[in-house]
Amino acid sequence: MSTRAEEWKPVSGAGDETGANAYRPLLFSIAYGMTGSVGDAEDIVQDAFLGLTRARQAGTVIADQKAYLTTAVTRLGIDHLRSARVRRETYVGDWLPEPVVAPAGGPGPAEHAELADSLSMAFLVLLESLSPVERAVFMLREVFGYGYPDVARLTGKTEVNCRQIFARARQRVAAGGRAPAGPPPPARRARGEELARRFFDAAAGGDLDALLGMLAPDVVLHGDGGGKAQAIARPATDAQRVARLLVAGLRRVAELGVSYQPARVNGRPGAVMYDAEGRVAGVVGLDIAGGVIKAIHSVVNPDKLRHLGEVSDVGRLPRS
Repeated sequence: MSTRAEEWKPVSGAGDETGANAYRPLLFSIAYGMTGSVGDAEDIVQDAFLGLTRARQAGTVIADQKAYLTTAVTRLGIDHLRSARVRRETYVGDWLPEPVVAPAGGPGPAEHAELADSLSMAFLVLLESLSPVERAVFMLREVFGYGYPDVARLTGKTEVNCRQIFARARQRVAAGGRAPAGPPPPARRARGEELARRFFDAAAGGDLDALLGMLAPDVVLHGDGGGKAQAIARPATDAQRVARLLVAGLRRVAELGVSYQPARVNGRPGAVMYDAEGRVAGVVGLDIAGGVIKAIHSVVNPDKLRHLGEVSDVGRLPRS
């Protein structure tokens, strides 16, 4: 089952479940941070609401709906990750999260409000190195600012254990890269979006010199095709190589009638690619620091684009 955000309706039953829907942005963000999947996050949140309704219908008195729902979402997320581990280990190519997309220069969808600039693609990839419980503890503490007593309640662990788990997880995440940054000031956000615009224009126009001026020397290009769409097999590094790959790739898709539209991707500058018929062909997100692009994340796996609309087949690999 997959219940998309636009299909949500207030749950029915005894008590004030309608008011509980106000917690949906936070619940979605916790579930998405756990799974890296928009569809799975929405399903987990819906399951939590169904559990709330059934509990009330059974006569259970729930004094704190927010606590009930956040606990349910956290534990459902842990269970989901445990069952998904084998699928992740056998994933074809580079794994990236499903992108959360909002219009450039504007606010994101209401159901994603709590997500703003907290769960970048790069950070979610770092979280993949953690166990399900480590991921829950680290994210609740580091991203959402829960105190240890609340983290213990949400995860079903002791407070002492949560402190140990968080310290261990923080050490592992720090070894892989930086922690999530808060929302950038408006001026820096505008500069980032302008840099993204110039980046896509230069790549589409084949301007290698302009691209090299925007890329960090140690820039990394990630591509997620999931074995279903054309993408690089493994991350590419070195600004010269990345620039050439970008020019070649965008030249090829331009010949197929693909164009781009600026967007915010997981709170960062980026773009959505559309084919000539207006179908989604891919999403590209940029990590920008110090006025240069440090990482590029390209998602073309059609399974990770369906929540954005009809998906194009221009880059799809032949079925084996």
